[in-house]
Amino acid sequence: MKPKYLRMVRGMKKGTERDWSVYILRCGDGTLYTGIAKDVAARLKQHGRGKGAAYTRTRLPLALLYQQPRLTRSQALVREIKIKRLPRPAKEKLIRKSSPKPASFTPARGDRANTPAPTAPHSRILRPAARRRAQAQAKFS
Repeated sequence: MKPKYLRMVRGMKKGTERDWSVYILRCGDGTLYTGIAKDVAARLKQHGRGKGAAYTRTRLPLALLYQQPRLTRSQALVREIKIKRLPRPAKEKLIRKSSPKPASFTPARGDRANTPAPTAPHSRILRPAARRRAQAQAKFS
């Protein structure tokens, strides 16, 4: 674990309430996003409106795949880091073991997630540098 995370975890109070959860989302481009929250449902709505993490703003979360509730904040941060370090096959195995059927992401009315999911890599919303690389690759294809 990185030293800055260790300092942060050590600085937290012992015996705090166990009201934090770790969660994994599947985004519109097929990637997995891991995060922590006290209220996972409210956090999912934030992600859907584009007000959550920068990672999910352009990838539009589709489904909640995994949730581990009843953790202290420090436990949730440590668990999040451990999950993020896992290779994708290990994350998929963790998801399969935890729940047989993923919950669909149902955004509130007016959320950005109501837009259709991207169907091909070229239809994704790309940052300017990535867009230029994709255009350069398309010229040579």
